[in-house]
Amino acid sequence: MELQTYFLQNPRAALAFSGGVDSSYLMYAARQYGCDLHAYFIKSSFQPQFELNDARRLTEELHVPLTVVQTDALQNAQVAANDGQRCYYCKTTLFTQLRELARKDGYTLLLDGTNASDSFDGRPGMKALQELGVRSPLRECGLTKTEIRRLSREAGLFTHDKPSYACLATRIPTGTKITESLLQKVEHSEDILFSMGFTDFRVRFFHNAAKIQLRESQFALALGKRQELTKALSPYFDEVLLDLTPRA
Repeated sequence: MELQTYFLQNPRAALAFSGGVDSSYLMYAARQYGCDLHAYFIKSSFQPQFELNDARRLTEELHVPLTVVQTDALQNAQVAANDGQRCYYCKTTLFTQLRELARKDGYTLLLDGTNASDSFDGRPGMKALQELGVRSPLRECGLTKTEIRRLSREAGLFTHDKPSYACLATRIPTGTKITESLLQKVEHSEDILFSMGFTDFRVRFFHNAAKIQLRESQFALALGKRQELTKALSPYFDEVLLDLTPRA
């Protein structure tokens, strides 16, 4: 099935919008094919501010109504405990709330941006979305990440080359309790790296240290800014470490 056919068959939908590459292209395609679409952005301490800024920018450019859902994911003790099923508990909590809100607004179909390259192996959050009946048109239509980036570039979307960005909770090792303070430290640290010119990286919490993961092409930049990085991140972490295994 092609996306055009999908939206002809489903002309009215709500979109769980992250501001990332996949859901941005899905939004664009839905509008191109005449879908009555309403976007919902879930804002919790797990989502950095720049993602919300990007979401607002694109919905304004595409003239799609946006509802920002403010929530506290850490109110769920199972989420805060951060065991191996954290993502399942989190997705279940947040998307249940989102589905109910969308239904009150008159939308019975809820979409997300999962694509055909996304694996379900070892991803409990995917199970939660399936259980809640969330549909993934990009996956159903066989569109891969590479194809979505190409189509986004052709469409002129500013998100076409945006690095993939998992939620901030993924920076905290499984089994370490997640707190608002810890998430803020990670977000502030990643903001600092962005301001220094780094792209497509992670700042992970590691025994009270910041472990920076970079693409190999940015190792030289990190070494050149070693003292600046250490000084900037020292208010948040006891040590600043560079992971010598490049990000894939």
